[in-house]
Amino acid sequence: MAPPARYCVPGERLCSTEEATAGSGTYTRHGFIFSSLAGCLERKNEDNELPVVSVVRDSESQLLPNVGAVVTCKVCSINSRFAKVHILYVGSTPLKSTFRGTIRREDIRATEKDKVEVYKSFRPSDIVLAKVISLGDAQSNYLLSTAENELGVVVARSEAGVQMVPISWCEMQCPRTHTKEFRKVARVQPQFLQT
Repeated sequence: MAPPARYCVPGERLCSTEEATAGSGTYTRHGFIFSSLAGCLERKNEDNELPVVSVVRDSESQLLPNVGAVVTCKVCSINSRFAKVHILYVGSTPLKSTFRGTIRREDIRATEKDKVEVYKSFRPSDIVLAKVISLGDAQSNYLLSTAENELGVVVARSEAGVQMVPISWCEMQCPRTHTKEFRKVARVQPQFLQT
């Protein structure tokens, strides 16, 4: 049984030039071979020579988040400086595999950035609409922003496990217990609502 194909993203370091030769879909820099496109890693061995490493796009290539794209993501963890998320959708298209993203404290709101507190904006498992402001690579995450009225938390569950309803741009309320929790609430535009 063949091992599962390794999926590569642009800029991902594949191996050193001592281990293999760069093939199509790759480039070399500083003694290493990098992927120049999104696709599956292929390694072909020629007679007694270094294997040729190439990256091949699959027919239905993976959609990648690009700068300016609105993405739907799920909050995984938070700390005082940023929220870590998994990107699930680009626009309304679901991704085959999730990408990691980071929403930094200064990218949560457009105003009063110095007063923003991450734990008052997001909680783990919140579903958030955000905009890509910088592309990631294999080592780092996509940088995301919610600094627009239309971006922020769209789905959140209360401690009672009930889906909360927004009551202002910075609060959501549990319909069962009526407790209020702070969130950076998105004013959702009709085109982003999933039916």
